[in-house]
Amino acid sequence: MASPNRISARLSGFAAVMATMLFVLTLCGCKVSYGFNGSSIDYTKTKTITIADFPIRSSYVWGPMGPMFNTALKDEFANHTRLQQVKRNGDLQIEGEITQYSQRNKSVSSEGYAAQTELAITVNVRFTNRVNHDEDFEKQFTATSSYETTRSLVSVQQELVQQMVDDLAEQIFNATVANW
Repeated sequence: MASPNRISARLSGFAAVMATMLFVLTLCGCKVSYGFNGSSIDYTKTKTITIADFPIRSSYVWGPMGPMFNTALKDEFANHTRLQQVKRNGDLQIEGEITQYSQRNKSVSSEGYAAQTELAITVNVRFTNRVNHDEDFEKQFTATSSYETTRSLVSVQQELVQQMVDDLAEQIFNATVANW
């Protein structure tokens, strides 16, 4: 009959072998599609993206806003995915319009005057995933930024709109390919 120490040693060895086998089987059976770029795209099925220019449909307009938004959105996908951007019929399709550009008083000073003004941009996005239509959607995204009313809109508009379009591009990226 084997001693208790030998039985214990054999069981420990057996447990180590089983744990190693389980680990190897787990690795072989898993497919990880998450990348370090923040996207979860299966590049074996999804290779292209079409990003249409978003026209401005807002009653209040600042001319450079449209091109700034369109560039920021395309750059977000170019910098964070390996998708090839094509003019039409991409595996993923993003289109929409800038529906609102507005400003409103955000806070009031003790004298009763506006102390801060908030700018907002809202875009309506239609996303089509031709590989998996279950992921298709249409929804609105909004970004805001505030400035002190002691400054003029003209002096802060470029910087604030750039911040907002970058934020919108990131929101759209996350909603379409990052699966957050």
